[in-house]
Amino acid sequence: MSKTKLTINRNGSIKIEGDFEIIDADGNVYGLEGRTALGLCRCGLSKNKPFCDGSHRNAFEHDALAFDLPPVKAK
Repeated sequence: MSKTKLTINRNGSIKIEGDFEIIDADGNVYGLEGRTALGLCRCGLSKNKPFCDGSHRNAFEHDALAFDLPPVKAK
């Protein structure tokens, strides 16, 4: 199985590409109709959450710059 790739778009959505499924809080699977790429909302303005509908344009700013997380703490 290939890696799933998530791209945090500047001032926009999270683009997800690859082999994936999306499940709601109750365990129900979203019907993605064979899509292998789509945008997930991260601004909270989409009327089609969790999917991006472009509502963020001119209303959401965030420079997505990669950084390293601290090491995982041992339990």
